Amino acid sequence: MNWASPLADPKGGVARCSTRVANLAHFLTRNARRDPGNLALVWGENRWTWAEMDERVSALAAGLRDRFGLVKGDRLLVQSQNCNQMFESMLACFRLGVVWVPTNFRQSPDEVAWLARSSGARGMICGAEFPDHAAACLAEKVEFLISIGSGDDRDIEALIADYRGVSVENCPVGQDDPCWFFFTSGTTGRPKAAVLTHGQMAFVLLNHLNDLMPGTGRDSRSLVVAPLSHGAGIHQLTQVAAGAATVLLPTGRFDPNVAWALVEQYRIENMFTVPTIVKILVEHPAVDDYDHSSLRHVIYAGAPMYRADQQRALEKLGPVLVQYFGLGEVTGNITVLPPDEHFADDASMRIGSCGYERTGMQVSIQDGEGNELAAGETGEICVIGPAVFAGYYDNPEANAKAFRNGWFRTGDLGHMDAQGYLYITGRESDMYISGGSNIYPREIEEKILTHDAVSETAVLGVPDPTWGEVGIAVCVLREGGAVEGDDLTNWLKPKIAGYKMPKKFIFLDEMPKSAYGKITKKMIRELLVERGLIEIRAD
Repeated sequence: MNWASPLADPKGGVARCSTRVANLAHFLTRNARRDPGNLALVWGENRWTWAEMDERVSALAAGLRDRFGLVKGDRLLVQSQNCNQMFESMLACFRLGVVWVPTNFRQSPDEVAWLARSSGARGMICGAEFPDHAAACLAEKVEFLISIGSGDDRDIEALIADYRGVSVENCPVGQDDPCWFFFTSGTTGRPKAAVLTHGQMAFVLLNHLNDLMPGTGRDSRSLVVAPLSHGAGIHQLTQVAAGAATVLLPTGRFDPNVAWALVEQYRIENMFTVPTIVKILVEHPAVDDYDHSSLRHVIYAGAPMYRADQQRALEKLGPVLVQYFGLGEVTGNITVLPPDEHFADDASMRIGSCGYERTGMQVSIQDGEGNELAAGETGEICVIGPAVFAGYYDNPEANAKAFRNGWFRTGDLGHMDAQGYLYITGRESDMYISGGSNIYPREIEEKILTHDAVSETAVLGVPDPTWGEVGIAVCVLREGGAVEGDDLTNWLKPKIAGYKMPKKFIFLDEMPKSAYGKITKKMIRELLVERGLIEIRAD
C-alpha cells in the first residue's frame, strides 16, 4: 500500500522517508518474555497473564493473516464494547502491521458503515450485539466478518482456538507506518481518520509515562472507565508499555459502585477518564464505602474540569488529579497539570489552567494570520512536536486546513500566562458575538456552576434579531436543588458583565453526552430544536 498520498505533507510535499522503529506489539513480546506469569488483563472473572495474552494475540494475528489474508497496510474495522478481545485485536493488528480502526460503538449502523467505506477496511470484528452494524458494513463490500460473542464458527474465540500455538513475529515497521485510524468525534461534520503511526505512538507512550503517571511499572494496575476506541485505548497501551495490568469494567452501564469496588479489590493506581465521569465517581456514595488510598493518578482530559467539581474531587480523593489537554490528532500530548499543582484553595490554584507544555511539545497562541500573540492575548492554540499525527487519511482538504507553517491548528481558543501555563477559553465554534462583543461561554459556565443548586450547565449562542446572537444557559440541577431562571439571573448580575448575561435559562433532567461522557453542544442544540425549545437549525 502506498501511503505517500494520504500521508503527504499538508502543503503538497512527499511524505518523508520512514526510519525503522520497534513495532508497538513488541511491548507485549517483551512483557511475555520478562514477566510471563504476571497479571496482564482482568475482565469480570477472567484473568490473563502476559504469556497468555501474547499467545492469544499471536493466534488472532495468525488467523487474520492466514485465513483472511490481511497484510501490512490493510485496515481492520472493530465495532465492540470494551472486552479482552477488543484489546487483543489492537495488538494483533499492530503485530501484523495492519491498521486498527476502532469505532465509537454507540454510533448508528449507517455511521459505522461510513467509517468502513472511508477507511477502506478489508474486514471487520464486530460484537454479536451489533448485527445491524455488521450488515451495514458488509453491504459496503467489507470482505469478511469476525464476531465477538456469537458462539458460532465466525466467533473470534473459534479463530483463536484454531490457530493457538502458532507463533507470529512482529512485522517490521517504520517511523511513519500507520498503526491506528483515530476517528475524531465529528462534532462539526463527518468524523475524520487521524493517522497515528508506530513511531509517533512510541513517543506518546513514553511521554504519558513521564508526564502523566511517573512511577507506573510492573506492579501497577489501571482501571478502564472509558471506551478503548479512543483516549482510554491510548492510556491502556501505555500500561502495556510499562508492564502494568489493566482491569476492564464489566460490560453495560457505568456503575460507580462497581468501579470503586474494583479500585479497592485490585489496588488500582491509575485511571483515565473525563471530567463528567470524575464528577459522577466522587459524588456517588460509594466513594466513601471503599478504600481508594491506592490511587496515585486520576487522569482527566477531553475538557477542562469546572472548578467546583475539581474542588470536590480533591476533597474526596486527595492530591491525585492529573489534567491533560490534547486532541486525538495530538494523541493527548499538549499540556499537563500534575497532582502537585492541583489545590483546593483558590489562592494557590491556577484556576482554569490546563497546565504547561508536555515534554517535547511546544504551544503557540496565534491570530488568524498565524502570528504569535503575547502572553494574556486570546487566539487559536497551535502545537508542534513528535506527538502530532501524520495527517488525516485521504483528506487533503482537511490537512490543508489543519496545518499552517508546520503548526497543527487545534481549533481551540485560549491564552498563555507569562509562566507558560495554558488557559482554554473554548472551541472557536463555541464563541458567539453579541452586539459586536466576543463572548466565550466557558467563563459564564464557570460562574453558573458555583451556584449550589446547579450540577451541570452549557451556554450556547443563538441568533437574535437585535444583538446578532445572545446566550442561553442549559442547566441540570442537583438532586433536591431548586432554582428558577430569574433567580439565577439576579444571582449572576454582580458576577458577570451585563452583555454576557444569558437571556434565557433552560432546565433539563439530564444533559446529553457523547459516548465518552463529554457534554457536546452539538447534541444539546439538536435536543433543544427537537423539543421546540429553540428555533434554530441544528448544526
